[in-house]
Amino acid sequence: MEEQDEINAEHIVVVGAGPAGLAVALGLHRKGVRSVVLESSPALRASGYAITTWPNAFRALDALGVGDKIRKLHLHIQGLRVFSASTGEIAHELDFTLQENGGPHETCRVRRDLLLRTLEEELPTGTIRYSSKIVSIDDQDGAAKILHLADGSTLRAKVLIGCDGVNSVVAKWLGLPKPSYSGRLATRGLAHYPDGHGFEPEFLQYIGHGFRFGFLPCDDTRIYWFYTWSPSQNASADKGVDVEGAAKMKQHVLARLRSSKVPAGALEVVERSDMSDASAAPLRFRSPLSLLFASISKGNVCVAGDALHPMTPDLGQGGCSALEDGVILARCLGDAVLGGEAGTEEERIESGLREYAGMRRWRSVQLVGAAYMVGFVQQSDNAIVSFLREKVLAGALARSLVKMADYDCGTL
Repeated sequence: MEEQDEINAEHIVVVGAGPAGLAVALGLHRKGVRSVVLESSPALRASGYAITTWPNAFRALDALGVGDKIRKLHLHIQGLRVFSASTGEIAHELDFTLQENGGPHETCRVRRDLLLRTLEEELPTGTIRYSSKIVSIDDQDGAAKILHLADGSTLRAKVLIGCDGVNSVVAKWLGLPKPSYSGRLATRGLAHYPDGHGFEPEFLQYIGHGFRFGFLPCDDTRIYWFYTWSPSQNASADKGVDVEGAAKMKQHVLARLRSSKVPAGALEVVERSDMSDASAAPLRFRSPLSLLFASISKGNVCVAGDALHPMTPDLGQGGCSALEDGVILARCLGDAVLGGEAGTEEERIESGLREYAGMRRWRSVQLVGAAYMVGFVQQSDNAIVSFLREKVLAGALARSLVKMADYDCGTL
């Protein structure tokens, strides 16, 4: 009971130790506010391989005090080149080092495990409680929420923050609609070049022909790659083709790439990936229209990251926006807890969470909607869409990546 009382005294429970959850916890810690992070896994999860950190992500990381640590570990991407998968010709180029379009644009491909570890190392020992999976939430204890864990234990939370991903238990409690299947699947991997890969620090994409394929260096020896496509109508939306095994998944990707104008060097990136690196997952998103009216916060409960705005990966903003959420939520909630305004603590907390929700609603709608449209246009093999994409829209699509990344979440 002593341990239970100690947890209750900390007031704030964050569910999920992903980028959003750790950013919230670290932001609160920087402001002198304690929190507990409940993570269902026995250790930090590194699935996803790497996260593109656009300028908005680095602004968030700088606000959290870890930006320079991340910068030292990764190559800085100098530009973007988009190719037609049908013709092999360059559809558009962007130089991230120029001052055009608000540049220069600081961009890296950050290994997910290093990012999470960097955030974790800045937190007080014991902040993250592993193997702690929430299965249900009750609100029959006044303002506090009673959390029921998979191991049979219960936890009383004065403030509950759901950063528990696409299948969020907290989002479900808030009444947010279940994410929709986009009709597309994605697979990704990490290629290892022990003696150096020799690629320039660029983001290369091949679009059209029914798929979207791209890769970029994380450092001098590792290259992250991704591949998205639409399965045949008889494929399972939930299982995709990964049920056939990693080896067949890789062969599926290579066969599609070889039937297009993707060069041999790009094929080698996929070939060099370990068999265990290849997996497929359905791409899901929460309807932008539903987000306009959704309950992002309710009383002393709110959501952030994928629990709030699951989106397709076509803007590379999933992880970036999660870090934005973390900083803004930590600022709003931290100020409320510290008593900067009049009113009871309960009133201040509810007001702080409403402020956070107001700031993140339209940003979430924009990101989810733009990501879906960019993915649809880039991947489509429809003749009319393909013509417009390669003759008219390629530049606009590429610039949309930069435009959505030009966001400043502010300081703590």
